Amino acid sequence: MINKVGRDIPQAVMDATHKEVFQGTFAKQGMEYTKAAHKATVNCDPKHDKVLGSIEEALKKCGIKDGMTLGFHHHFREGDYVVNMVMKAVHDMGIKGITICASSLGKAHDPIVPYIEDGTIVGIQSSGVRGKIGEAISNGKLRDIAIMRSHGGRVRAVESGEVHLDISFIGAPTCDNYGNCRAVGGKSDCGVLSYAMVDAEYADKVVAITDTLVPFPNIPASISMTNVDYVVVVDEIGNPAKIASGAAKPTTDMRKILMAKYTTEFLVHTPYFKDGFSYQTGVGGASIASTAILAKYLREQNIHIGLALGGIAKPMCDLLEEGLINKIVDTQDFDMGAIESIRKNPNHIEISGSEYANPFNKGAYVNKLDFVILASLEVDTHFNCNVVTGSDGMITGAQGGHPDTAAGAKCAIVIAPLLQGRIPAICTECTTITTPGETVDVVVTDYGIAINPKRQDLIDAMKGVDLPFKTIEELRDMAYKMVGKPDPVQFGDRVVGIIEARDGTIIDVVRQIKKYEFK
Repeated sequence: MINKVGRDIPQAVMDATHKEVFQGTFAKQGMEYTKAAHKATVNCDPKHDKVLGSIEEALKKCGIKDGMTLGFHHHFREGDYVVNMVMKAVHDMGIKGITICASSLGKAHDPIVPYIEDGTIVGIQSSGVRGKIGEAISNGKLRDIAIMRSHGGRVRAVESGEVHLDISFIGAPTCDNYGNCRAVGGKSDCGVLSYAMVDAEYADKVVAITDTLVPFPNIPASISMTNVDYVVVVDEIGNPAKIASGAAKPTTDMRKILMAKYTTEFLVHTPYFKDGFSYQTGVGGASIASTAILAKYLREQNIHIGLALGGIAKPMCDLLEEGLINKIVDTQDFDMGAIESIRKNPNHIEISGSEYANPFNKGAYVNKLDFVILASLEVDTHFNCNVVTGSDGMITGAQGGHPDTAAGAKCAIVIAPLLQGRIPAICTECTTITTPGETVDVVVTDYGIAINPKRQDLIDAMKGVDLPFKTIEELRDMAYKMVGKPDPVQFGDRVVGIIEARDGTIIDVVRQIKKYEFK
């Protein structure tokens, strides 16, 4: 069946997943639904001890069995140890048929690939699937179809009952003996626990895993003791130094700095650039550079950012300290500077993943964004974006909050170089669609800026502005002229993954890759 972005979704995939095809970003507006319920265990005996001696003991107490779905969060990013520890214990117990529903998975979780190969893990549901897990899925090693969701989409799936979490594991930098969890105050601080909050509310069993047990009460708690069944103390839950990925660092790449300048110049000439505007960027080099350039305009024009949102890195926190930002609401920290900021600054506030981006609640923070600046691996001539598959078709990225913020912002700006290596990033058709073009307003490249023709108001606002404006087709043609039109990626017939739109419908599928055959 052909969906709203022109992708043909096989009927067999719809039957297997019980999903509808994508009909537009706002097609579910006004829909009513009943939130999911979960099993809860009564604990009214004050002598009951929640602290257990091992992860294996916790799994037994939680009634682990074949075919369960386990929840994890990724606030430790590439420094996470929790997923690997839990899955090793599951494997060693001989449990099979597990589905992992994580807010994201990365290279830190490469050690679980053998558990995919031996049937311990049969399903993956995640925003990001990087490293060897992505390779395993792309090569057809996962039994079930992988499901990739945005951050808001994962919360929606859990709250609506589409996903039922049997047991969720919360890596808690600090925890008391009754399960009050905080993201700061220990030896493995991660800043916030936003993406774990929905797990704590909706999973049948919740296990807090900590390396810093503190006196009761550990408050104010990110995760309340009222939602935690058991506590396990281990030596280390993660390495905070690895929270900061390479993408989260300032850039010296002149191409990225040029795109940052174009982005900022565009932004300040829109009607939304006024005192109190709301703002979010990704953590790519160009995005971070654009924030630094923007600060100059804020100082010169005495304009303040009313609200900064999303995944947070130190450059944003520096603006808060300077008084150029009134409040930061935070769902993920990308470096130690951000973690330190939320620890000490009362105007830097942790919110839940549902508050941030859930399209099925009564209003998320993303809906109040004026600007969002995002990156993309590919952008096509319909302004559709791909942030999940590489030029070779391999699953290598993450939706994250990309579709959520693009849908919510008044002005969604996507930064992409004209060429990724020798591969055109501006193309006729994306390899995979993760964010629909109807929600993307502007594309900034190192060779020019394209405004979505649907945004005549922005086109009018830019009249007389000295920036290299082009059509998206002109940018595509420039890229093809430089390196030629690439041959399409060769895929097999088997669908190994689906890309969910925010509302749970299927926006695209990912097929098993095959070795390139020369024609």
